[in-house]
Amino acid sequence: MIKNQAYRMAMLYDFYGDLLTDRQKEFYDLYYNEDLSLAEIAENYGISRQGVRDVIVRAEATMTEIEDKTHLIRRFFRMKDELAAIDAAADQLLDAVRQGSLSDDLAEGCANTIKENTAKLKQE
Repeated sequence: MIKNQAYRMAMLYDFYGDLLTDRQKEFYDLYYNEDLSLAEIAENYGISRQGVRDVIVRAEATMTEIEDKTHLIRRFFRMKDELAAIDAAADQLLDAVRQGSLSDDLAEGCANTIKENTAKLKQE
């Protein structure tokens, strides 16, 4: 689903970061968002590099486990695609109406697209 590891970590943090401990949030933010190395974080907090790594790995594991159980990120992307399809169908209808070229086939096709995608959204 999410190919880029940095993007994946950002999405996990956006969705589940508030569920981490303060220390996990702080180290995760410094490592992924501020681009500090494990050694730099360790030096700033007076702990070992391994200690910092352990905190970050636990944070990643926690957020990954929650995503594996809830699938919120996956559902978010699916809904985003379905909403885009609805929006495109509505744009197509509006363009045809404005141009005075709305045929029954076009109206029916757009309506079906909207109905199909709203049904998918209702299942979420």
